[in-house]
Amino acid sequence: MKKILVLVSLALGVSALGAQAHGLWIRPSSTVLSSIQFVTFDAATSSEPFQLDHRPLAIDDLKIIAPDGGEVTPVNVLKGELRTVFDARFDKKGTYRVELMRSGFRANWKDSDNKPKRFMGTPEALAKEVPANATDLKISETDTRVENYITLGNPSELKPSNKGLELVASTHPNDLVTGEPVELTFLVDGKPTADVEVAIVRDQVRYRNAPEAQNYKTDRNGKIKVSFDQAGMYWLDADFKDDHVSNKIAKERTLSYVLTLEVLPQ
Repeated sequence: MKKILVLVSLALGVSALGAQAHGLWIRPSSTVLSSIQFVTFDAATSSEPFQLDHRPLAIDDLKIIAPDGGEVTPVNVLKGELRTVFDARFDKKGTYRVELMRSGFRANWKDSDNKPKRFMGTPEALAKEVPANATDLKISETDTRVENYITLGNPSELKPSNKGLELVASTHPNDLVTGEPVELTFLVDGKPTADVEVAIVRDQVRYRNAPEAQNYKTDRNGKIKVSFDQAGMYWLDADFKDDHVSNKIAKERTLSYVLTLEVLPQ
């Protein structure tokens, strides 16, 4: 019963604006490197951050962008029942961006028997699989970005793409330590945006009686201020909705941003 209560609490605490029933995440074995080396990554969807209890995450569209703008190819990719595992070699000084982008459309409606139906996929597939005159049809455009940052040596500057929902931090994501507040600014299409809902959860939820999620909403300048009391890996999820769709078949756009942070002790 205690475990069930924890799961319910977590679902309520970190589901900002329609976040996925199962959260996406990519977790590196390390984010700060002092020498050239490999890093191993786990990628999955789960009911709790970093807990292997649901499905592996497909990484076909994953990009690892080096400090000089080049790309690193993942190696030793293995897709298991609960997670995808891959390695990458980091041999250039500076900060790498590990990025997985997903976009498409989500539809909900009722069939002729009044049973709820749903769809996720491309607009082409939506046109084929979803009846245009379906009952209670609701269509939204989705845009999800899942990121990690890995730094070898000194961190390098991070520049936003100005597309979708992104994060700009006053302190470099690979320079986080306990007890030092950090200001996070959330951008939507390059502009600081108010009312972005953010949840931050520390690893090892399984071994706590409560998820201890930190929940925030950005101010008019798109900012929140966060402090980490304990070292470890943290899952950050941000969500926002607007009507700036790229295809008029959708009435709203759902933006999601997920980042894994490693906080080190002072």
